[in-house]
Amino acid sequence: MMLTFTYVVQGFIERCAMMVGARPHHARSLAEVLVEADSRGHYSHGLNRMDMYVKDIQAGICAVNGEPVVDKENAATALVNGNNLLGPVVANFCMNLAIRKAREAGIGWVVAHGSNHFGIAGYYAMKALKENMIGMSFTNTSPLVVPTRGKERTLGTNPLSVAAPGKDGDSFVLDTATSAVALGKVELNERRGDKIPDGWGCDPQGHLTTDPKRVLSGGGLVPVGGSEATGGYKGYGLGMMVEVFCGILAGAHYSKYIRTWKVTDRVADLGQCFVAINPENFASGFNERMSDLLSIQRHQNPADPHSPVLAAGDPERVNIKKCEEMGGIPYHINIIKYINDYAKQIGVDKQLPCDKLVSV
Repeated sequence: MMLTFTYVVQGFIERCAMMVGARPHHARSLAEVLVEADSRGHYSHGLNRMDMYVKDIQAGICAVNGEPVVDKENAATALVNGNNLLGPVVANFCMNLAIRKAREAGIGWVVAHGSNHFGIAGYYAMKALKENMIGMSFTNTSPLVVPTRGKERTLGTNPLSVAAPGKDGDSFVLDTATSAVALGKVELNERRGDKIPDGWGCDPQGHLTTDPKRVLSGGGLVPVGGSEATGGYKGYGLGMMVEVFCGILAGAHYSKYIRTWKVTDRVADLGQCFVAINPENFASGFNERMSDLLSIQRHQNPADPHSPVLAAGDPERVNIKKCEEMGGIPYHINIIKYINDYAKQIGVDKQLPCDKLVSV
């Protein structure tokens, strides 16, 4: 594993994005969410994904000029045109707007069309925690999921996140795809030369496979729950729910109409949804009850004494603490080499260091 300082990674991503034309503050928005993903342990959505965003800009299929604009709004809601900008730029604009509305109306519900991939959904939901609010974020994605019946890919991983504040900085942070895993985890296994667990994805014929190349070459992911017999219809339904909040409500592309993953033949026009809820507008004592709920869950007797019961967001806190203690983010050497090779292709000379080996 390679240890890389957080500020080094962020600066590297910003340089790569600006090299192909991104404005400095847009490049910073992208770098911040990717580094946050890695520090939280979501390597599938961090540095590993940088080239996807840069290629979209380089191909001219993702805009670099302009800012998101509000198409229509009232006290609690808004429809935003992302103007085909980088997803993190659109998402930050929308979540900040939702929070402002929640301060006044108790709730802010903002949907966007004309957006692009925005990284981890939790990054935006957690922005509400700083205001002692509940935050939610949803996005549709390219069709990657094979439903429990049939082989056609009609839904994306369609992630959702909900963040709720407890006391003293504690919080519940759910950040999950509605597929068995995010595609980035399959990509990581492929780059490391590892197989994937059974139940993550299927081959082009619709059969479950442990070969990541088969999933990435015409296959697809499966919904949360896997097959119909094990509850895959629930993940399928949750994926459609996200589509209702995003593509349908925002008037963006949805389902099979979204462009193929990483194919830059047309704009993505992703739909996204951002919600902020002010608990002060509801029953008093929200933070205390939230902390009590978290405590109840964490203090259950675990089946494995060496694996305590956790609440959503706890594994990420553990990973953040590990990175802080190590003084940086540990990356697999193959990821560093892959990204450095790509950076050279676009003319970025200053590479990520490959000389800080660590044991994790």
